Amino acid sequence: MTEYALALILGYLLGSIPFGLVVTRAAGLGDVRTIGSGNIGATNVLRTGRRDIAALTLLLDAGKGAVAVMIAHWLWGYEAAMLAGVAAFLGHIFPVWLGFKGGKGVATYVGILLTLNWVVGLIFCATWLLILFAQRYSSLAALTAAATAPMFAFAFSGVQLTWVTIALSVVLFFTHRENIKRLIAGTENKVGGKKNTTRV
Repeated sequence: MTEYALALILGYLLGSIPFGLVVTRAAGLGDVRTIGSGNIGATNVLRTGRRDIAALTLLLDAGKGAVAVMIAHWLWGYEAAMLAGVAAFLGHIFPVWLGFKGGKGVATYVGILLTLNWVVGLIFCATWLLILFAQRYSSLAALTAAATAPMFAFAFSGVQLTWVTIALSVVLFFTHRENIKRLIAGTENKVGGKKNTTRV
């Protein structure tokens, strides 16, 4: 139990590093929380107009989930690694340093999945890209990938990873609740499209 507790702490601390905020400030772009949705994820960083900084944020947010899983797996085994992944995901979304207001978790989810089971992770990425290119809604792409992740986890890994993906996907749907409302209303912004005037 001590090892599991340490895995949770490790995962949360790594996941709560606000890379989106750090890199935008380092690039002289100010506080990313003052634009768009106000969150610190790569999609909102993209609204600064700096694709390179958004890409860096994406890599770092995915990387912190992956690193949390790898360290926990090396020290305490696969079950601890799964716990560290879940904690990193929650740390990204609810970072204590920012008043528990972080990103929406997609990139960190990807990093966790790729490290726990690279096949399931690649399918998640492929699903996200397919929907993104077909529909041009980043939120819809993420939601579709998250909704199908448990099925692929069960097919290619087993029950344990299935439960992990179910938990992560439920939380990801929660973080995208406003996007879901806009998708239903037909007011969600498309990637590369004309933005509406509402906060997204």
